[in-house]
Amino acid sequence: MVSLGALLLAAGSVAAPPQPALPTGQPQVKADGLTFRDLNRDGKLNPYEDWRLSPEVRAADLVSRMTLDEKAGEAVHGTAPVQGGMMSAGPAYDLEPARAMILDRHVTSMITRMAVKPVEFATENNRLQEIAASGRLGIPIMISTDPRSHFQVTAGASVTTTGFSQWPETLGLGAIDDPALTRTFASMVRDEYRAVGISMALSPQADLGTEPRWSRLNGTFGEDPARVSAQVKAYVQGMQGADAGLTPGGVATVVKHWVGYGAAVEGYDGHNYYGRFTDFTKGGFDRHVAAFQGAFEAGATGIMPTYTIQKGLVLNGKPVEPVGGGYSRELLTDLLRGVHKYQGLILSDWAITYDCNESCRTGTPKQGPKDIAMPWGVEDLTKPQRFAKGMLAGIDQFGGVDDGTPVREAVEQKLLPVSRLDAAVANVLALKFRLGLFENPFVDPARADAIVGSADKVAAGRTAQARSLVVLENKLGPVALPDKAKRLFLHGVDPAAAQAAGFTIVDSADKADISLIRLATPHQTLHPGHFFGSRQHEGDLDFKPDDAGLAIVKQAASAGPVILAVDMDRPAILSAVYPHAALLLTSFGISDVALFDALRGVTPPKGKLPFEIPSDMFAVRAQSPALPHDSVNPAYPIGFGR
Repeated sequence: MVSLGALLLAAGSVAAPPQPALPTGQPQVKADGLTFRDLNRDGKLNPYEDWRLSPEVRAADLVSRMTLDEKAGEAVHGTAPVQGGMMSAGPAYDLEPARAMILDRHVTSMITRMAVKPVEFATENNRLQEIAASGRLGIPIMISTDPRSHFQVTAGASVTTTGFSQWPETLGLGAIDDPALTRTFASMVRDEYRAVGISMALSPQADLGTEPRWSRLNGTFGEDPARVSAQVKAYVQGMQGADAGLTPGGVATVVKHWVGYGAAVEGYDGHNYYGRFTDFTKGGFDRHVAAFQGAFEAGATGIMPTYTIQKGLVLNGKPVEPVGGGYSRELLTDLLRGVHKYQGLILSDWAITYDCNESCRTGTPKQGPKDIAMPWGVEDLTKPQRFAKGMLAGIDQFGGVDDGTPVREAVEQKLLPVSRLDAAVANVLALKFRLGLFENPFVDPARADAIVGSADKVAAGRTAQARSLVVLENKLGPVALPDKAKRLFLHGVDPAAAQAAGFTIVDSADKADISLIRLATPHQTLHPGHFFGSRQHEGDLDFKPDDAGLAIVKQAASAGPVILAVDMDRPAILSAVYPHAALLLTSFGISDVALFDALRGVTPPKGKLPFEIPSDMFAVRAQSPALPHDSVNPAYPIGFGR
């Protein structure tokens, strides 16, 4: 007699995979001489427990066993509760709220903002998986993270490294413009993520940085569609572990933000009510779409829609509905699924279903974490109506939501067909099956300690940092600091790094052979009452006459040559500092140690500008926010580097 498992295998899979390693201490069941996890502890091999079957067959079986509440919980992507509150980095998860979220509200996908040592991180993630394993169906948790392998840390966008290898920002990888290196970077980060129990990366950004004032430009690969597409493709391939698609040991990537997020009006970001619009009245939308081509070619497992409402956008001869990307059927179903044949997970950005109160809209009273919401264009809908509209537009899972009750209510109120919910949940579960989480979501903390931040990864990140520097002007020759006996005056540079490189530190420029100065790109705090606006870099890009850093550069230049490195999270206008620098560099996430590697010729800079640097603020204000490198007479064109 042919077993049920064999029949299902024939229907759902071409060839049986090898016996996977299963976690010890968890219920198991035997069938056909093989071992499987008994996830629901019924003593039988159910199809969703059978690792020989395809992810799609297993997902369909599991969905058929789920209650409406369980499906609703699977359709949301929460935040792992951390001791100290929602924005806390540690020291540990708050297990009682976590247990309620996982077992009572059935939420089994969540972002982690934990930032602790790798051993502790792995241990804490195992604790979440232990809770999930005790649930009725034993559905494992898919743990996601914002980027945590760079320098800049911004609420809602990135996390501190804390033990992970450190690399240049994605702008720096764009400056190096070597897809093979980007794939290596992503492969190393993949190993670090999986070692601590992270299985989903809420990255990379395929957004074009076409508006130079945009406060999230730092997370992009720049403003050239072809370069961005190639970099995104390499990133996805490295993170997912294959030329196309996802390996069981890979990390699912969620490429963002579909589509046009970078065309931000005046550079204001879509996390904020005042930044909820992008502008395509002068065209350029096709460039932003083209930047995602590499993600499609690499088989990205997830796509995250933009927060923003696209002003002036016409598709198929009709203006698109004025709603955020997560609610746009034209962008998600017609364009993404229809034109581009995308079949993966669509995960909304965080908090698009929340209510935007007075603090959210005006910043008065000052907006706090509890006031965060981005329901742009659907502010007047009820929560069940928002969830229904988003899911009917194409969303499979809603980010930043810890309770699926509104999804259930949308079904009960006949706003959302249960068949659409079933399809969305099946998409989420199929991804978890592909990741191998149903077989073993647990990790070895000792292995995490050996893999995360290992010497080879740290060295590779340091080399990439130095390579990513862009030389704009150089009057000092190929090796700026050839003589270790040189006396340095420092500003914005760690003296310990200079001393470790063999230099003598002096306390004034007139005592130095050369001055080494690091400055940040200028910014303004224009919206101090808004949670994200008070933290993001907005406004003008030029050094004003009263800028303290400019004064230091001028004073140092009066005494001798100056090496000036400008850290560019946005393209700084350099007309005020340019005349005073013997060596002018732009950096995109680099340690002082790596900076000395570059200056001493250990790792020569190889970067080329991933965006143009405008000549002045008049040019910035005159250009279109949607078109790449279109300012008049830029000081340095895209691709420049000596």
